[in-house]
Amino acid sequence: MKDQVNNRSDIYGGSLENRCRFALEIVDAVCQEIGAERVGIRLSPFADYMQSGDSNPEALGLYMAKALNKYNILYCHMVEPRMRTGTFLVAGGYDREEGNKAIAEGHADLVVYGRWLLANPNLPKRFALNAPLNKYNRETLYFSDPVVGYTDYPFLDSDE
Repeated sequence: MKDQVNNRSDIYGGSLENRCRFALEIVDAVCQEIGAERVGIRLSPFADYMQSGDSNPEALGLYMAKALNKYNILYCHMVEPRMRTGTFLVAGGYDREEGNKAIAEGHADLVVYGRWLLANPNLPKRFALNAPLNKYNRETLYFSDPVVGYTDYPFLDSDE
């Protein structure tokens, strides 16, 4: 979707609309197959990893957010928030304080804690008590074992 890496000259390249076409066609197909209430998408219009940025990330993100509205999908998850649409989720290594700040300042409706939640099965309780967190193990993220890395992290002791 980003103009710094999409150099196509067919219907999937060039204009913003064309560059977003493929992603929207996928969303449409998945919504038709399983229902929009089960579909979410994660976008990162502001990310510029390995020179894969966009000359106008605000326009890209806003265009996609508006285009997604017609599908009434479950959620749109933006990695770096710069605009809002419906329920706005953010992610990207937030800790308790940063997450609270994002909500308090109106930058997001919800904060996603993927790795922290995986490593801390009772993360909301830990956040409420400002208790220490288990460190997640990157080596076991996306591990094929159904237990290791997914259900082997300790819960917070009930005495804490």
